Amino acid sequence: MKGIICYYSGSGNTKLACQYIAKKIKSVEFDLCNIVKDDKPDLNEYDVVGFATWTDFMGAPQLFHSFIEKIELKTDKPAFIFNTYGAMSGKTLRDMENTVKSKGFNVICGHSLHTPENYPPSITRGMGFRNSPNKRSLKKFDAFITELENTLIDLKQNKTLQQTKIKLSLLNSILPKSPRTKAREDMGEKFIDETLCNECGICEESCPYGAIELNSKPVFDMDRCYGCWACYNHCPQKAIYTKKVRGKGHYPKPNEQLLKKLN
Repeated sequence: MKGIICYYSGSGNTKLACQYIAKKIKSVEFDLCNIVKDDKPDLNEYDVVGFATWTDFMGAPQLFHSFIEKIELKTDKPAFIFNTYGAMSGKTLRDMENTVKSKGFNVICGHSLHTPENYPPSITRGMGFRNSPNKRSLKKFDAFITELENTLIDLKQNKTLQQTKIKLSLLNSILPKSPRTKAREDMGEKFIDETLCNECGICEESCPYGAIELNSKPVFDMDRCYGCWACYNHCPQKAIYTKKVRGKGHYPKPNEQLLKKLN
């Protein structure tokens, strides 16, 4: 059996968790597909498909929805969903479930993993969750992978799989999902400290929405921006800033403790 995990990872936390899942699962060999940078995969080549992303204002990011919209309709192809989050997961899993099911996938299981925050304003307020996931969260993550493994073994043995209804905690179920433009509005206008910018182009390369063009210095297209903070987090010179935060709170890649836990 072959599987694929299609993921969107802003700072690398989600990618790292997907690699962990693929390494732990023994019954299926998984390919990983970065939906921002890799070519669109032919999902017909796979027996099971995983979809993974991070939480963006209590829901799945706009880019995740755009990717799913381009997928051809399937007929009960088994799929699992997974998300990482910093402060709260909100309705991300439910949002993913509804979107994936609309394309005809049979969602067999799902999970949310608490990881360090990559949202600079929260980090600067001391809400970076630098040591997440804790032992309890990691144990639940491993239990999810075991559940997924057992389900995939059943699939391999041609057993009928029951469609799963994703359950949310009471708090996550009552938290409202924000409109897709909320993140952009929250981030607001972006500025460049020209004394720091070395015109490296990393911000342009890291923007998943193609909202930055390098015209010697970066030029931001707010109509295309969705406030993911990738440009801010990945700027090596810390030259990009907003009215809310400047020169601090960056999270460009998974921290050391997360790398050790998901090794």
